[in-house]
Amino acid sequence: MRVIRYQDGRGGLGFARQSPDDPEVLEGLDGDPVRAAAKPTGERVEPARVLPPVDPANIFCIGLNYCRHARESGAEVGEHPVVFMKPTTAVTGPHDPIRVPAAQFRGDELDYEAELAVVLGRPGRDIPKPEALEHVAGYTVANDVSARRWQKHGGGGQWIRGKSFDTLCPLGPALVTPEEIPDPQNLPIRSRLNGELRQESTTADMMFSVAELIAFLSRDTTLLPGTVILTGTPEGVGFARQPPEFLTPGDRVSCEIAGIGALDNPVIGPHA
Repeated sequence: MRVIRYQDGRGGLGFARQSPDDPEVLEGLDGDPVRAAAKPTGERVEPARVLPPVDPANIFCIGLNYCRHARESGAEVGEHPVVFMKPTTAVTGPHDPIRVPAAQFRGDELDYEAELAVVLGRPGRDIPKPEALEHVAGYTVANDVSARRWQKHGGGGQWIRGKSFDTLCPLGPALVTPEEIPDPQNLPIRSRLNGELRQESTTADMMFSVAELIAFLSRDTTLLPGTVILTGTPEGVGFARQPPEFLTPGDRVSCEIAGIGALDNPVIGPHA
């Protein structure tokens, strides 16, 4: 099942499933498919706006999780995943603008990172790896937009500040349930800047699999329903290009994962 979260013309929020024959045909759902069972209503809905498919409880992010991206970054990979977090206020919709932060730190270096996002539907703590995927409610696409100078120089050695500004976490367009994605380690992933290909890889290049990440993050830590895990980005990000290429107002960046869909976000200035 492919689920979207939407706002109707009166400002109300709801969930709907896409028809397998026509993704433009949406049937309403009664309930939140991430946190509880949701039954089809039989009624067609017409969204005024498509929202991120989940209102996250927490957002865990994994850095340097693709082999070729780690090499292009010149980073040494340790025994454990690199973990940081984004605030839930950074989330924005699959077609909403990405805003260049006004809080500039020695210039703008706003970068794109196409990622597979995993959404958990069951709580868990100390989840064994063989049981990890049983906790997944679905998968969606993320762009871990990064203010690189803040990430590298303005956070006291931590990455979170450069990842935290409003709109730096587009999610969507749909939540695809696990029966449609039996193997999350075999998904083509790509990004485009103004229509030109920038990243192209597959989730098979991950060093730590989705199951391994869930097991690792749940050690002595309760993962709540609605937890979102961004699983890392492949090679081809802007800062690693020669010369570097960063996002500027007027750009449009898209991130796509086969079988899930695509984000398509314009970039606007801080005061637009």
